[in-house]
Amino acid sequence: MPALIATDYTARITWLGLVPDRDSDLPSVPRERLELRFSGPAGESHGGLTRPSCSRVLAQYPERGTEIRNVRQLSIVSAEELAKIAEGCGLETLDPALLGATMVIEGIPDFSHVPPSSRLQGAGGATVTVDMENRPCLLPAREIEKRMPGHGKPFKRAARGLRGVTAWVEREGAFTLGEEIRLHIPHQPVWAHLDRAYADARD
Repeated sequence: MPALIATDYTARITWLGLVPDRDSDLPSVPRERLELRFSGPAGESHGGLTRPSCSRVLAQYPERGTEIRNVRQLSIVSAEELAKIAEGCGLETLDPALLGATMVIEGIPDFSHVPPSSRLQGAGGATVTVDMENRPCLLPAREIEKRMPGHGKPFKRAARGLRGVTAWVEREGAFTLGEEIRLHIPHQPVWAHLDRAYADARD
């Protein structure tokens, strides 16, 4: 049995974008094609083989800025979940650029909770590996508030469990707008001690 299973779940890429300079502005710039390198999408300022550690991994690296492997090269959200976030913010639609998104896909249910280490593979072979669910933060809320006053504050709550995933490039290639990608999942049961581990973390 292969370690990774090609599922029948496919999705269509409905939006692509890059953040050219994360220090000056969060929003992505729309693109019709992304060239994927092992360091991430070409031109993406969140790219690189390594990155400085942040608040998300303080339990592992208490000193912020520790150099670690970059598994957050891409931010991928689903069109279905983006629509739910927009509704929670009191908006008809929400521009994925304001979230700093790299890619929006349509067609995979409950996308934010696909198993870590799943793969998304394009027809040409380009493949990204899912690291984990992306947690909502205040940066997109500020961008939404700047452009649509009164609608940014609800973002963090509205996006809980719907923010998509972070991912890194496993095989170089390209993703193009409208392309179909397939979900591959690890052939592995859920860890039997997961509930206890979560409970211990809350204590």
